[in-house]
Amino acid sequence: MKLSVILVSGALVVTGAAAAVAHGGATGIVKERMDSMSAMGKVIKTLSAMMRGETDYDADVVRKGAEILQSHSGEALTKQFPEGSIEGPSEAKPEIWSNWEEFSGISGQLELFATALGEAAGNGLSTPGAGGGMMGQGNMMGGQSGMMGQGTMMGDPSHMQNPEMLAQMPVQGLFAMTAQTCSACHTKFRIEKK
Repeated sequence: MKLSVILVSGALVVTGAAAAVAHGGATGIVKERMDSMSAMGKVIKTLSAMMRGETDYDADVVRKGAEILQSHSGEALTKQFPEGSIEGPSEAKPEIWSNWEEFSGISGQLELFATALGEAAGNGLSTPGAGGGMMGQGNMMGGQSGMMGQGTMMGDPSHMQNPEMLAQMPVQGLFAMTAQTCSACHTKFRIEKK
């Protein structure tokens, strides 16, 4: 799991740096959502360093970061993508609107995981080598198709819709799920900058 956190968070940091350059000239809703994505990218970068042990664990920082992620996800995120808003320097793919149900579902998953992450902040990090509870069972996201309801996530998916149940997990597991949700959305719905 530690390797997946490092890989996902590293990719998001690089993506965030590229996005900062691309914001030049954006206006209106496109700029608003780029600013929102930048705010989430900063949180992921900060929490990633904490999850890797590069900075000391601070439950208050995790809670505040989770609040930022939550405030920019779910319906707040989907509202920033009105039909056809890809003009200017937008990095949004047209697939957002042709696959709206999937995009909306990913945004909802992000909100769910961010909520649980904030609630789990007091759990702290699991100790290295402890197996991480639910997250220590190999591929934590249930394979390529498991994340967004196309398969099963860790067996019975019903607990994956309950923030209180999710909040029982080690915080780094929830962070990994949150970061992987961001990454899945970027992969499917964001134009790759070269």
